[in-house]
Amino acid sequence: MAADPTAATRPESAPAPARVLEAEGLVKRYGEREALRGVSLSAGRGELVTVIGPNGAGKTTLLTILAGIVAPDAGRVSPGPREVGWVPQQPALYGKLTVAENLRLFARLERCSEPEATVERMLALTGLGDRAGDQVVKLSGGNRQRVNIAIGLLGQQSVLLLDEPSASLDPRQRERLWEFVLGLAEAGTAVVLSTHNIQEAERHADRVLVLADGELLFTGSPRRLKEAVGQEGDEGLEEAFVAFLHARGH
Repeated sequence: MAADPTAATRPESAPAPARVLEAEGLVKRYGEREALRGVSLSAGRGELVTVIGPNGAGKTTLLTILAGIVAPDAGRVSPGPREVGWVPQQPALYGKLTVAENLRLFARLERCSEPEATVERMLALTGLGDRAGDQVVKLSGGNRQRVNIAIGLLGQQSVLLLDEPSASLDPRQRERLWEFVLGLAEAGTAVVLSTHNIQEAERHADRVLVLADGELLFTGSPRRLKEAVGQEGDEGLEEAFVAFLHARGH
């Protein structure tokens, strides 16, 4: 019997993680173009979900709706944006300020009740305590992205949304960033991210969502995506992804 490509990714014997993010029937139009067409998804506590698809598939549109940056034309998202951390592709940091000054500024903008305690907590979370007094412009791309993620989680949100988090990083920086993101997931944060790096999705994702032309075509584990195209042997997820899109006319 063929594998159901929309089946849950965890074994049936394992309890499903408590859902902390749900979206149902999301639609977004820009003029006559439909950027999203009835997309639904969920993420559980500690789950890492990657959204993959060709350019123009609607990945960034989906994440900005989940983050509350853009309003959908139809559908619903729960919880609200205050409970969701948003990290855009380009770090939203002030280069001439230090790491601590950036965190302090954004903690006040977020109206954190104890800004200084929040700064100390985020320095510990990022492992950048020894770089607290360094200007952000002097940090590596990977460390800037870690600060960017820390700002996205200043309110201790249970959901983290990342748009192409490793796109501009070298292999060593990507590895360090993934150690950080995986640590957040292990601690219980639900992580939803978009990526063009299919190898990263295969290596790290609990589930992958395949978007094309605004339509959600697949939800399931990397293994299930391979099974959906009858892939066997040592072929990677990228080959299965391309074959799946081709079979669906994309």
